[in-house]
Amino acid sequence: MAISSRSSSNGGTEASVTENSAAQAGSPLDKSPHRMSTRTRLLFYLTAWLIVLLPFLFWWNTWFGRQLSDQQVTQYLTDDKHPRHIQHALVQIGERIARRDALAARWYPELIRLATHPVEEVRNTDAWVMGQDTAGAGFHDALLKMLQDSSPMVRGNAALSLVRFKDDSGRSQIVALLQPAHILAPRAGRVIDTARAGTAIRQGGIVAKLQPTPPSAANSPNGESSLEVRSPISGRVHAISAPTGAVVATGAEIATVDPGDEQVWEALRALYIIGRADDLPAIRPYEREARDIPDRVRQQALLADQAIRSRASAQP
Repeated sequence: MAISSRSSSNGGTEASVTENSAAQAGSPLDKSPHRMSTRTRLLFYLTAWLIVLLPFLFWWNTWFGRQLSDQQVTQYLTDDKHPRHIQHALVQIGERIARRDALAARWYPELIRLATHPVEEVRNTDAWVMGQDTAGAGFHDALLKMLQDSSPMVRGNAALSLVRFKDDSGRSQIVALLQPAHILAPRAGRVIDTARAGTAIRQGGIVAKLQPTPPSAANSPNGESSLEVRSPISGRVHAISAPTGAVVATGAEIATVDPGDEQVWEALRALYIIGRADDLPAIRPYEREARDIPDRVRQQALLADQAIRSRASAQP
């Protein structure tokens, strides 16, 4: 029992009695019914740890900078179920070649074999690696064949690597690296979505989605619903030719994509060495001062222009 007193209006003292139920029950006042149990707390910490750990493990397993042992390189080169493993091994071989590691030659036959691999990204990386060693047996012939590849990026990388062999057979492919990519509709349909002009896009990124026409084709037995039209290069969407809702025929232009800065810079470096006067119209748009042209790209364009004109004036 707890007793408190207060003065009444007539000057007397009035006693009031309040019950302390908590004291009568003998239970502590500070015990909270919402307190987290140990098991729940452990589950919470485990979930938080997994949220951090899983992305790290994914990054670690797909990061090409992670060093591989010789045995891992050999295993990865033949792992057709995981093309990124093959790319990882190729990047590691390229780095060993750059360090003049003579033991990297043991994998050269695999590099030639991979020049016809069905995955575009593998062929693209392979073309770059073979350009790191101009003494590699069979590399020159393999790169010449890759100039006929179905992928513009593979053709471009093969052409750039051939420059290291002092071979300008891929000059037209290098000039093409400076040109916008024209994205065509692979089949007739209605455009149901597009990327926005000015948006940066990676190679393989979605430029537009097509729905087959007539609409009933979307429920056809062969499972055709919508088709994702992807960019063959990395860069920036320059313009959308077929807006959402437009009906396009097979082969109609949907969009154009300007090449990325790194691609342009590599092409200009190559043309500095093998470029001809006919290539100047493709180079000069990159000589102007503009917000969308980095300074190093503009400087390389000016150097390539000067080198080409110098060679042309020296010819009889």
